[in-house]
Amino acid sequence: MGISEYLIIISLVSFCLILWNYRNNTRWKLPNKLFPKDWRLILEQYVTFYSSLSAEEKNKFEYKIQEFLLNCRITGIKTTIDTTDKLLVASSAIIPIFGFDEWKYTNINEVLLYPSTFNEKFETEGPDRRILGMVGSGYMEGVMILSKKALKHGFRNESDKKNTAIHEFIHLIDKADGVIDGIPSLLLERQYSIPWLDLINKKIGEIHDGNSDINPYGGTNRAEFFSVASEYFFERPKLLSKKHPELYKLLERIFKQDMTLKILRKNKVQIGRNSPCPCNSGKKFKQCCGRVHYNLTQKVYP
Repeated sequence: MGISEYLIIISLVSFCLILWNYRNNTRWKLPNKLFPKDWRLILEQYVTFYSSLSAEEKNKFEYKIQEFLLNCRITGIKTTIDTTDKLLVASSAIIPIFGFDEWKYTNINEVLLYPSTFNEKFETEGPDRRILGMVGSGYMEGVMILSKKALKHGFRNESDKKNTAIHEFIHLIDKADGVIDGIPSLLLERQYSIPWLDLINKKIGEIHDGNSDINPYGGTNRAEFFSVASEYFFERPKLLSKKHPELYKLLERIFKQDMTLKILRKNKVQIGRNSPCPCNSGKKFKQCCGRVHYNLTQKVYP
């Protein structure tokens, strides 16, 4: 092949990539409505990451939640889903990329929620049902499958260093450069790629030797290690920083977030109808975010 033919092929590939990005960006929907107040209450109750943010950061998180839900369907398979389910899925997507203002999940268009575990044939009944989450490929490209039970457990348990939904969205972020290999090229600055690979190999070795508190599943391969370590980073950042300082620092560089500064603690205060609204509006709960819950006609959001 001559140089001219090679340049023509390169030009065609570049043109196709530009066209693909243009079409994706023109299809991308942006929020144009206020964030529903009762959604805010759900986030305060279930998502400690959100609760730890400043008022300005919460506005940013809410916008990203709306943006995700406008561009990705959440569908229940043999199970019903509600607003809380949708917000937990969206939160799982936003938490890892919160440090990136322009990030768009252009490689996913639907999340399927299964009632519980499933097998490699996507069956919810029968043997070998061990899978809690999966990023689709082939004819399932652009689809993620999550166990609804695992989704809720991930936001209910604050100490097990596990969150299945975040784990799968980390795989999706990893896949954004074309391959799931544990090296998030779109997030990781080039000079840190070799140190990151060296550290992954070292930490996988520690897992195999039984000298690590990192989930043993992270020893499967580099991609699983990246997702498992990221779960640890977002669930128990202070513990990770103490036990694995080098790993914490590199994950901090990857995600552009210092998680040790966040207070990840659920709001355990019981909110009554006359309590101050947790959104800090100055109104009573029943007159603000709780208004929907105390009206006879419930407001339903898509």
